[in-house]
Amino acid sequence: MIELSSNISNYVLNYFGSEFLDKYRDFFNGEYLPSIRISPFIEEEKILASLAGYGIELDKIADIPNAFRVLKGAEKLGKTLEYTLGKYYIQSLSSMIPPIALKPDENDLVLDLCSAPGSKLTQLAEIMKNKGTLYSNEISVDRIKSLIYNIEKMNFTNVGVLNFKGEMLSKIYSGYFDKILVDAPCSGLGIVQKKGEVSNWWNETQAEKLSEIQFRLLVSALKMLKTGGEILYSTCTMTVEENEFVLDKFLSKYPVELIDVELPVKSIEAFTKIKEREFNPSIKKARRILPWEINSEGFFVAKLRKTGETEVPERLEIRNRDLNLISSNNNAIKKHLQSIASYYGTGTSLYNDYKYIFKGSDIFFVNADWQAQGINEFLRVGTKLGSINKRGDIQIHTLAAQILGANFTQNVIELTSLEDLKVYMNGGTIKRDFGPTGAKVIRYKDYILGTAVNSKEGLKSQFPRALRTHEIILR
Repeated sequence: MIELSSNISNYVLNYFGSEFLDKYRDFFNGEYLPSIRISPFIEEEKILASLAGYGIELDKIADIPNAFRVLKGAEKLGKTLEYTLGKYYIQSLSSMIPPIALKPDENDLVLDLCSAPGSKLTQLAEIMKNKGTLYSNEISVDRIKSLIYNIEKMNFTNVGVLNFKGEMLSKIYSGYFDKILVDAPCSGLGIVQKKGEVSNWWNETQAEKLSEIQFRLLVSALKMLKTGGEILYSTCTMTVEENEFVLDKFLSKYPVELIDVELPVKSIEAFTKIKEREFNPSIKKARRILPWEINSEGFFVAKLRKTGETEVPERLEIRNRDLNLISSNNNAIKKHLQSIASYYGTGTSLYNDYKYIFKGSDIFFVNADWQAQGINEFLRVGTKLGSINKRGDIQIHTLAAQILGANFTQNVIELTSLEDLKVYMNGGTIKRDFGPTGAKVIRYKDYILGTAVNSKEGLKSQFPRALRTHEIILR
Protein backbone atom coordinates (compact mmCIF):
# COMPACT_ATOMS: atom_id res chain seq x y z
CA MET A 1 0.00 0.00 0.00
CA ILE A 2 1.27 3.47 -0.95
CA GLU A 3 1.79 5.79 1.98
CA LEU A 4 1.15 9.51 2.01
CA SER A 5 4.49 11.14 1.24
CA SER A 6 6.19 13.65 3.51
CA ASN A 7 6.13 16.13 0.61
CA ILE A 8 2.35 16.10 0.64
CA SER A 9 1.84 15.94 4.41
CA ASN A 10 4.30 18.79 5.01
CA TYR A 11 2.61 20.91 2.37
CA VAL A 12 -0.87 20.30 3.78
CA LEU A 13 0.32 21.01 7.33
CA ASN A 14 2.11 24.19 6.28
CA TYR A 15 -0.82 25.71 4.42
CA PHE A 16 -3.91 24.24 6.05
CA GLY A 17 -2.97 23.15 9.58
CA SER A 18 -2.88 19.97 11.64
CA GLU A 19 -6.64 19.39 11.85
CA PHE A 20 -6.92 19.57 8.05
CA LEU A 21 -3.96 17.18 7.72
CA ASP A 22 -5.60 14.63 10.04
CA LYS A 23 -8.75 14.67 7.91
CA TYR A 24 -6.70 14.50 4.74
CA ARG A 25 -4.81 11.43 6.02
CA ASP A 26 -8.06 9.72 6.97
CA PHE A 27 -9.38 10.48 3.49
CA PHE A 28 -6.23 9.10 1.86
CA ASN A 29 -6.44 5.87 3.87
CA GLY A 30 -10.20 5.48 3.45
CA GLU A 31 -12.11 3.30 0.99
CA TYR A 32 -12.82 4.82 -2.41
CA LEU A 33 -16.51 4.58 -3.34
CA PRO A 34 -17.05 4.93 -7.09
CA SER A 35 -20.12 6.44 -8.66
CA ILE A 36 -21.83 6.32 -12.03
CA ARG A 37 -23.80 8.66 -14.24
CA ILE A 38 -26.72 6.98 -16.00
CA SER A 39 -27.51 8.25 -19.50
CA PRO A 40 -30.56 10.55 -19.51
CA PHE A 41 -31.58 9.05 -22.86
CA ILE A 42 -32.64 5.74 -21.36
CA GLU A 43 -35.20 4.84 -18.71
CA GLU A 44 -33.41 5.02 -15.37
CA GLU A 45 -35.49 2.34 -13.68
CA LYS A 46 -34.65 -0.10 -16.44
CA ILE A 47 -30.91 0.34 -15.94
CA LEU A 48 -31.23 0.12 -12.16
CA ALA A 49 -33.11 -3.15 -12.46
CA SER A 50 -30.58 -4.56 -14.89
CA LEU A 51 -27.58 -3.60 -12.75
CA ALA A 52 -29.26 -5.09 -9.69
CA GLY A 53 -29.32 -8.37 -11.63
CA TYR A 54 -25.51 -8.22 -11.82
CA GLY A 55 -25.36 -7.76 -8.04
CA ILE A 56 -24.51 -4.06 -8.33
CA GLU A 57 -26.08 -2.04 -5.52
CA LEU A 58 -26.57 1.71 -6.03
CA ASP A 59 -27.63 4.66 -3.94
CA LYS A 60 -29.09 7.81 -5.52
CA ILE A 61 -26.96 10.95 -5.02
CA ALA A 62 -29.15 13.88 -4.03
CA ASP A 63 -29.28 17.00 -6.22
CA ILE A 64 -27.14 15.57 -9.04
CA PRO A 65 -29.21 14.29 -11.99
CA ASN A 66 -28.67 10.66 -12.99
CA ALA A 67 -25.89 10.15 -10.40
CA PHE A 68 -25.56 7.10 -8.14
CA ARG A 69 -23.05 5.95 -5.56
CA VAL A 70 -21.93 2.34 -5.96
CA LEU A 71 -22.30 0.47 -2.70
CA LYS A 72 -21.72 -3.07 -3.91
CA GLY A 73 -20.44 -4.81 -7.04
CA ALA A 74 -18.04 -2.08 -8.17
CA GLU A 75 -15.72 -4.69 -9.72
CA LYS A 76 -18.45 -5.47 -12.28
CA LEU A 77 -19.16 -1.87 -13.35
CA GLY A 78 -16.91 -1.93 -16.42
CA LYS A 79 -18.01 -5.39 -17.57
CA THR A 80 -21.76 -5.15 -18.11
CA LEU A 81 -23.57 -5.08 -21.44
CA GLU A 82 -25.07 -1.73 -20.42
CA TYR A 83 -21.61 -0.26 -19.84
CA THR A 84 -20.41 -1.57 -23.20
CA LEU A 85 -23.39 0.10 -24.91
CA GLY A 86 -22.84 3.41 -23.12
CA LYS A 87 -25.95 3.33 -20.95
CA TYR A 88 -23.93 4.70 -18.03
CA TYR A 89 -20.51 6.21 -17.37
CA ILE A 90 -18.21 5.48 -14.43
CA GLN A 91 -17.33 8.88 -12.98
CA SER A 92 -16.54 10.30 -9.56
CA LEU A 93 -19.10 12.52 -7.87
CA SER A 94 -16.75 15.52 -7.74
CA SER A 95 -15.93 15.19 -11.44
CA MET A 96 -19.61 15.69 -12.23
CA ILE A 97 -19.65 19.15 -10.64
CA PRO A 98 -17.86 21.33 -13.25
CA PRO A 99 -20.21 20.53 -16.19
CA ILE A 100 -23.22 21.13 -13.94
CA ALA A 101 -21.75 24.46 -12.82
CA LEU A 102 -21.03 25.57 -16.41
CA LYS A 103 -24.69 24.97 -17.36
CA PRO A 104 -24.46 24.89 -21.16
CA ASP A 105 -27.51 24.36 -23.34
CA GLU A 106 -27.99 23.40 -26.98
CA ASN A 107 -27.99 27.06 -28.06
CA ASP A 108 -24.46 27.65 -26.74
CA LEU A 109 -21.22 27.21 -28.64
CA VAL A 110 -19.23 25.17 -26.09
CA LEU A 111 -15.60 24.07 -25.81
CA ASP A 112 -14.06 21.54 -23.44
CA LEU A 113 -10.42 22.63 -23.65
CA CYS A 114 -8.76 19.60 -21.95
CA SER A 115 -11.16 16.76 -22.69
CA ALA A 116 -9.61 13.32 -22.32
CA PRO A 117 -10.67 10.80 -21.24
CA GLY A 118 -14.13 12.31 -21.76
CA SER A 119 -15.88 12.15 -18.37
CA LYS A 120 -16.88 15.82 -18.33
CA LEU A 121 -17.12 16.06 -22.12
CA THR A 122 -19.74 13.31 -22.33
CA GLN A 123 -21.60 14.88 -19.41
CA LEU A 124 -21.61 18.25 -21.22
CA ALA A 125 -23.02 16.48 -24.29
CA GLU A 126 -25.80 15.02 -22.15
CA ILE A 127 -26.60 18.37 -20.51
CA MET A 128 -26.88 19.80 -24.04
CA LYS A 129 -29.31 16.95 -24.86
CA ASN A 130 -26.97 15.67 -27.59
CA LYS A 131 -27.84 18.77 -29.59
CA GLY A 132 -26.13 22.01 -30.55
CA THR A 133 -22.39 22.48 -30.88
CA LEU A 134 -19.77 21.03 -28.58
CA TYR A 135 -16.03 21.12 -29.34
CA SER A 136 -13.63 18.77 -27.59
CA ASN A 137 -9.88 19.47 -27.53
CA GLU A 138 -7.08 17.21 -26.33
CA ILE A 139 -3.34 17.66 -26.85
CA SER A 140 -2.30 14.02 -26.35
CA VAL A 141 -2.76 11.69 -29.30
CA ASP A 142 -2.72 8.67 -26.97
CA ARG A 143 -5.38 10.16 -24.71
CA ILE A 144 -7.53 11.07 -27.72
CA LYS A 145 -8.01 7.35 -28.29
CA SER A 146 -9.81 7.00 -24.96
CA LEU A 147 -11.72 10.22 -25.63
CA ILE A 148 -13.06 9.01 -28.99
CA TYR A 149 -13.79 5.60 -27.48
CA ASN A 150 -16.07 7.22 -24.90
CA ILE A 151 -17.74 9.54 -27.42
CA GLU A 152 -18.47 6.55 -29.66
CA LYS A 153 -19.66 4.34 -26.84
CA MET A 154 -22.06 7.03 -25.59
CA ASN A 155 -23.45 7.65 -29.11
CA PHE A 156 -23.00 11.42 -29.31
CA THR A 157 -23.61 13.32 -32.53
CA ASN A 158 -22.96 16.86 -31.25
CA VAL A 159 -19.17 16.66 -30.73
CA GLY A 160 -16.21 17.68 -32.88
CA VAL A 161 -12.75 16.57 -31.74
CA LEU A 162 -9.67 18.81 -31.99
CA ASN A 163 -6.04 17.86 -31.36
CA PHE A 164 -4.17 21.04 -30.47
CA LYS A 165 -2.04 22.44 -27.70
CA GLY A 166 -4.65 24.31 -25.68
CA GLU A 167 -2.51 27.44 -25.48
CA MET A 168 -2.44 27.59 -29.31
CA LEU A 169 -6.13 27.08 -29.97
CA SER A 170 -6.90 30.79 -29.62
CA LYS A 171 -4.98 31.26 -32.88
CA ILE A 172 -7.86 29.44 -34.60
CA TYR A 173 -10.85 30.64 -32.57
CA SER A 174 -11.02 34.27 -31.43
CA GLY A 175 -14.07 35.60 -29.58
CA TYR A 176 -15.95 32.50 -30.74
CA PHE A 177 -17.38 30.48 -27.85
CA ASP A 178 -20.20 31.15 -25.39
CA LYS A 179 -18.92 28.78 -22.71
CA ILE A 180 -15.61 27.02 -22.11
CA LEU A 181 -14.67 24.34 -19.60
CA VAL A 182 -11.03 24.49 -18.49
CA ASP A 183 -10.59 21.37 -16.39
CA ALA A 184 -6.87 21.90 -16.24
CA PRO A 185 -4.10 19.33 -15.82
CA CYS A 186 -3.04 19.51 -12.18
CA SER A 187 -1.01 17.86 -9.44
CA GLY A 188 -3.89 15.73 -8.20
CA LEU A 189 -3.94 16.31 -4.44
CA GLY A 190 -7.70 15.87 -4.51
CA ILE A 191 -7.58 12.38 -5.99
CA VAL A 192 -4.84 10.67 -3.96
CA GLN A 193 -7.34 8.25 -2.46
CA LYS A 194 -8.14 6.85 -5.94
CA LYS A 195 -4.67 7.42 -7.45
CA GLY A 196 -2.18 6.75 -4.71
CA GLU A 197 0.71 6.98 -7.19
CA VAL A 198 0.36 10.78 -6.96
CA SER A 199 2.08 10.46 -3.59
CA ASN A 200 5.18 8.99 -5.26
CA TRP A 201 5.99 11.99 -7.44
CA TRP A 202 4.23 15.01 -5.90
CA ASN A 203 6.27 18.07 -4.89
CA GLU A 204 5.77 21.83 -4.82
CA THR A 205 8.02 22.37 -7.82
CA GLN A 206 5.72 20.25 -9.98
CA ALA A 207 2.69 22.15 -8.69
CA GLU A 208 4.32 25.47 -9.58
CA LYS A 209 5.17 24.25 -13.09
CA LEU A 210 1.61 23.13 -13.61
CA SER A 211 0.29 26.50 -12.43
CA GLU A 212 2.05 28.15 -15.38
CA ILE A 213 0.31 25.78 -17.79
CA GLN A 214 -3.01 26.42 -16.09
CA PHE A 215 -2.58 30.18 -16.41
CA ARG A 216 -1.75 29.92 -20.13
CA LEU A 217 -4.79 27.71 -20.71
CA LEU A 218 -7.02 30.29 -19.01
CA VAL A 219 -5.56 33.09 -21.13
CA SER A 220 -6.15 31.07 -24.29
CA ALA A 221 -9.71 30.28 -23.20
CA LEU A 222 -10.43 33.95 -22.53
CA LYS A 223 -9.23 34.94 -26.00
CA MET A 224 -11.53 32.30 -27.51
CA LEU A 225 -14.54 33.52 -25.51
CA LYS A 226 -17.13 36.04 -26.63
CA THR A 227 -17.40 39.12 -24.43
CA GLY A 228 -19.96 38.18 -21.78
CA GLY A 229 -19.15 34.51 -22.19
CA GLU A 230 -18.24 32.22 -19.29
CA ILE A 231 -15.33 30.01 -18.29
CA LEU A 232 -15.60 27.24 -15.73
CA TYR A 233 -12.12 26.63 -14.28
CA SER A 234 -11.61 23.47 -12.25
CA THR A 235 -8.82 21.33 -10.88
CA CYS A 236 -8.73 18.11 -8.86
CA THR A 237 -5.96 19.43 -6.64
CA MET A 238 -5.92 21.39 -3.38
CA THR A 239 -2.77 23.50 -3.74
CA VAL A 240 -3.06 27.27 -3.57
CA GLU A 241 -0.45 27.62 -6.35
CA GLU A 242 -2.77 25.92 -8.87
CA ASN A 243 -5.96 27.55 -7.70
CA GLU A 244 -6.02 30.91 -5.88
CA PHE A 245 -2.60 32.02 -7.17
CA VAL A 246 -3.63 31.30 -10.77
CA LEU A 247 -6.92 33.18 -10.43
CA ASP A 248 -5.31 36.16 -8.70
CA LYS A 249 -2.78 36.57 -11.50
CA PHE A 250 -5.47 36.09 -14.16
CA LEU A 251 -7.79 38.70 -12.62
CA SER A 252 -4.98 41.23 -12.40
CA LYS A 253 -4.03 41.03 -16.08
CA TYR A 254 -7.18 40.42 -18.12
CA PRO A 255 -10.77 41.71 -18.57
CA VAL A 256 -12.47 39.04 -16.55
CA GLU A 257 -14.48 38.78 -13.33
CA LEU A 258 -15.37 35.98 -10.96
CA ILE A 259 -19.07 35.31 -10.64
CA ASP A 260 -21.05 33.30 -8.12
CA VAL A 261 -21.20 29.60 -8.85
CA GLU A 262 -23.95 27.30 -7.59
CA LEU A 263 -22.83 23.82 -6.61
CA PRO A 264 -25.05 20.86 -5.69
CA VAL A 265 -22.60 19.67 -3.02
CA LYS A 266 -21.12 21.11 0.14
CA SER A 267 -18.14 23.43 -0.41
CA ILE A 268 -16.22 26.24 1.23
CA GLU A 269 -15.07 29.63 -0.06
CA ALA A 270 -11.69 29.83 -1.74
CA PHE A 271 -9.00 31.62 0.26
CA THR A 272 -8.51 35.38 -0.02
CA LYS A 273 -5.38 35.25 2.10
CA ILE A 274 -2.64 32.64 2.59
CA LYS A 275 0.03 33.45 5.14
CA GLU A 276 1.13 36.98 4.19
CA ARG A 277 -0.23 36.81 0.65
CA GLU A 278 -3.57 38.53 0.04
CA PHE A 279 -5.59 37.81 -3.08
CA ASN A 280 -8.27 39.67 -4.99
CA PRO A 281 -11.22 39.62 -2.56
CA SER A 282 -13.59 38.34 -5.27
CA ILE A 283 -11.73 35.02 -5.22
CA LYS A 284 -13.95 34.01 -2.30
CA LYS A 285 -16.59 33.34 -4.99
CA ALA A 286 -14.55 30.33 -6.10
CA ARG A 287 -15.27 27.12 -4.21
CA ARG A 288 -13.17 24.40 -2.64
CA ILE A 289 -14.76 20.95 -2.38
CA LEU A 290 -13.26 19.00 0.51
CA PRO A 291 -13.24 15.26 -0.18
CA TRP A 292 -14.24 14.13 3.31
CA GLU A 293 -17.26 16.46 3.23
CA ILE A 294 -18.85 14.68 0.26
CA ASN A 295 -17.10 11.27 0.36
CA SER A 296 -15.58 11.81 -3.06
CA GLU A 297 -12.60 13.67 -4.51
CA GLY A 298 -11.26 17.12 -3.70
CA PHE A 299 -11.96 19.78 -6.34
CA PHE A 300 -11.59 23.50 -6.94
CA VAL A 301 -14.24 25.27 -9.02
CA ALA A 302 -14.39 28.88 -10.23
CA LYS A 303 -16.72 30.56 -12.72
CA LEU A 304 -15.52 33.59 -14.67
CA ARG A 305 -17.10 36.05 -17.09
CA LYS A 306 -15.28 37.93 -19.85
CA THR A 307 -15.91 41.64 -19.39
CA GLY A 308 -14.07 43.19 -22.34
CA GLU A 309 -12.25 42.60 -25.59
CA THR A 310 -8.92 40.79 -25.77
CA GLU A 311 -6.25 40.91 -28.43
CA VAL A 312 -6.81 38.86 -31.55
CA PRO A 313 -3.89 36.45 -31.97
CA GLU A 314 -2.24 35.89 -35.34
CA ARG A 315 -4.26 33.18 -37.05
CA LEU A 316 -2.81 29.69 -37.28
CA GLU A 317 -3.05 28.42 -40.84
CA ILE A 318 -4.77 25.06 -41.14
CA ARG A 319 -3.97 22.56 -43.88
CA ASN A 320 -6.86 22.28 -46.32
CA ARG A 321 -8.13 18.71 -46.54
CA ASP A 322 -11.23 19.53 -48.62
CA LEU A 323 -13.58 18.46 -45.84
CA ASN A 324 -17.06 19.94 -45.93
CA LEU A 325 -20.31 19.63 -44.02
CA ILE A 326 -23.19 18.95 -46.38
CA SER A 327 -26.93 18.81 -45.81
CA SER A 328 -29.15 15.80 -46.45
CA ASN A 329 -30.33 17.45 -49.69
CA ASN A 330 -26.84 17.42 -51.21
CA ASN A 331 -26.74 15.04 -54.16
CA ALA A 332 -23.50 13.44 -52.92
CA ILE A 333 -25.25 12.04 -49.84
CA LYS A 334 -28.91 12.08 -50.85
CA LYS A 335 -28.84 8.80 -52.79
CA HIS A 336 -27.13 7.02 -49.89
CA LEU A 337 -29.69 8.28 -47.40
CA GLN A 338 -32.52 7.18 -49.69
CA SER A 339 -30.88 3.76 -49.90
CA ILE A 340 -30.70 3.45 -46.09
CA ALA A 341 -34.30 4.63 -45.73
CA SER A 342 -35.56 2.14 -48.30
CA TYR A 343 -33.54 -0.81 -47.01
CA TYR A 344 -34.33 -0.35 -43.32
CA GLY A 345 -37.88 0.96 -43.69
CA THR A 346 -37.69 4.53 -42.43
CA GLY A 347 -38.91 7.85 -43.74
CA THR A 348 -36.26 10.05 -45.34
CA SER A 349 -37.12 12.95 -42.98
CA LEU A 350 -35.17 11.20 -40.20
CA TYR A 351 -31.91 12.05 -41.98
CA ASN A 352 -32.69 15.76 -42.26
CA ASP A 353 -31.69 16.04 -38.58
CA TYR A 354 -28.01 15.68 -39.52
CA LYS A 355 -25.19 17.05 -41.64
CA TYR A 356 -22.68 14.76 -43.34
CA ILE A 357 -18.94 14.63 -43.99
CA PHE A 358 -17.12 12.45 -46.54
CA LYS A 359 -13.62 11.30 -45.53
CA GLY A 360 -12.45 8.99 -48.28
CA SER A 361 -14.89 6.09 -48.42
CA ASP A 362 -16.18 6.80 -44.88
CA ILE A 363 -19.14 9.01 -44.06
CA PHE A 364 -19.65 10.74 -40.72
CA PHE A 365 -22.75 12.52 -39.44
CA VAL A 366 -23.35 15.32 -36.95
CA ASN A 367 -26.36 17.34 -35.77
CA ALA A 368 -27.89 19.56 -38.43
CA ASP A 369 -27.59 22.58 -36.10
CA TRP A 370 -23.89 21.95 -35.41
CA GLN A 371 -21.85 25.08 -36.15
CA ALA A 372 -18.29 25.46 -37.46
CA GLN A 373 -16.30 28.17 -39.19
CA GLY A 374 -14.57 25.32 -41.04
CA ILE A 375 -13.92 21.65 -40.36
CA ASN A 376 -10.40 21.08 -41.71
CA GLU A 377 -8.96 21.71 -38.22
CA PHE A 378 -10.96 18.80 -36.73
CA LEU A 379 -9.60 15.34 -36.18
CA ARG A 380 -13.16 14.09 -36.22
CA VAL A 381 -16.67 15.55 -36.46
CA GLY A 382 -19.73 13.65 -35.26
CA THR A 383 -19.73 9.88 -35.47
CA LYS A 384 -19.67 7.18 -38.14
CA LEU A 385 -22.62 6.73 -40.46
CA GLY A 386 -21.07 4.11 -42.70
CA SER A 387 -18.72 3.32 -45.58
CA ILE A 388 -19.05 3.11 -49.34
CA ASN A 389 -18.18 -0.35 -50.65
CA LYS A 390 -16.58 -1.26 -53.98
CA ARG A 391 -20.01 -1.34 -55.67
CA GLY A 392 -20.67 2.22 -54.56
CA ASP A 393 -23.29 1.20 -51.98
CA ILE A 394 -23.38 2.42 -48.39
CA GLN A 395 -23.02 -0.01 -45.50
CA ILE A 396 -24.06 1.57 -42.22
CA HIS A 397 -21.79 1.34 -39.19
CA THR A 398 -22.71 -0.15 -35.82
CA LEU A 399 -22.57 3.34 -34.26
CA ALA A 400 -25.15 4.62 -36.75
CA ALA A 401 -27.33 1.58 -36.10
CA GLN A 402 -27.24 2.26 -32.36
CA ILE A 403 -28.31 5.88 -32.93
CA LEU A 404 -30.87 5.39 -35.71
CA GLY A 405 -31.87 1.74 -35.31
CA ALA A 406 -34.91 2.29 -33.10
CA ASN A 407 -36.59 3.74 -36.22
CA PHE A 408 -35.80 0.75 -38.45
CA THR A 409 -38.69 -1.56 -39.41
CA GLN A 410 -36.94 -3.86 -41.92
CA ASN A 411 -33.80 -5.99 -41.94
CA VAL A 412 -33.64 -6.07 -38.15
CA ILE A 413 -32.83 -9.37 -36.45
CA GLU A 414 -33.60 -9.90 -32.79
CA LEU A 415 -31.37 -12.23 -30.82
CA THR A 416 -33.23 -14.15 -28.13
CA SER A 417 -30.67 -16.52 -26.64
CA LEU A 418 -27.71 -15.77 -24.41
CA GLU A 419 -25.57 -18.07 -26.54
CA ASP A 420 -26.26 -16.01 -29.67
CA LEU A 421 -25.58 -12.79 -27.77
CA LYS A 422 -22.19 -14.07 -26.63
CA VAL A 423 -21.16 -15.00 -30.17
CA TYR A 424 -22.27 -11.62 -31.50
CA MET A 425 -20.55 -9.56 -28.80
CA ASN A 426 -17.32 -11.53 -29.39
CA GLY A 427 -17.36 -10.66 -33.10
CA GLY A 428 -18.17 -14.20 -34.21
CA THR A 429 -20.60 -15.85 -36.62
CA ILE A 430 -23.89 -17.34 -35.46
CA LYS A 431 -24.05 -20.39 -37.72
CA ARG A 432 -27.66 -20.98 -38.65
CA ASP A 433 -30.24 -19.74 -41.13
CA PHE A 434 -31.50 -16.21 -40.51
CA GLY A 435 -33.43 -15.86 -43.76
CA PRO A 436 -32.62 -13.35 -46.54
CA THR A 437 -28.94 -12.52 -46.84
CA GLY A 438 -27.40 -9.06 -46.63
CA ALA A 439 -26.72 -6.34 -44.09
CA LYS A 440 -28.72 -6.51 -40.87
CA VAL A 441 -29.21 -4.52 -37.68
CA ILE A 442 -29.12 -6.56 -34.48
CA ARG A 443 -31.37 -6.13 -31.47
CA TYR A 444 -31.26 -7.84 -28.08
CA LYS A 445 -34.17 -7.21 -25.72
CA ASP A 446 -34.61 -3.42 -25.87
CA TYR A 447 -31.06 -2.66 -27.02
CA ILE A 448 -29.85 -2.03 -30.56
CA LEU A 449 -26.45 -3.74 -30.52
CA GLY A 450 -25.13 -2.91 -33.96
CA THR A 451 -24.78 -4.41 -37.42
CA ALA A 452 -24.08 -7.81 -38.94
CA VAL A 453 -23.95 -9.49 -42.36
CA ASN A 454 -26.17 -12.49 -43.01
CA SER A 455 -24.90 -15.09 -45.47
CA LYS A 456 -25.29 -18.78 -46.17
CA GLU A 457 -22.65 -19.43 -43.47
CA GLY A 458 -24.65 -17.54 -40.84
CA LEU A 459 -24.86 -14.14 -39.18
CA LYS A 460 -21.41 -12.46 -38.97
CA SER A 461 -21.08 -9.86 -36.22
CA GLN A 462 -19.77 -6.39 -37.06
CA PHE A 463 -19.65 -5.21 -33.48
CA PRO A 464 -16.53 -3.00 -33.32
CA ARG A 465 -13.41 -4.53 -31.83
CA ALA A 466 -12.67 -1.25 -30.03
CA LEU A 467 -15.88 -1.63 -28.00
CA ARG A 468 -15.19 -5.24 -26.97
CA THR A 469 -11.60 -5.20 -25.78
CA HIS A 470 -12.74 -5.62 -22.15
CA GLU A 471 -14.43 -8.56 -20.48
CA ILE A 472 -18.21 -8.43 -20.90
CA ILE A 473 -20.47 -10.26 -18.47
CA LEU A 474 -23.65 -11.32 -20.31
CA ARG A 475 -26.82 -12.40 -18.58
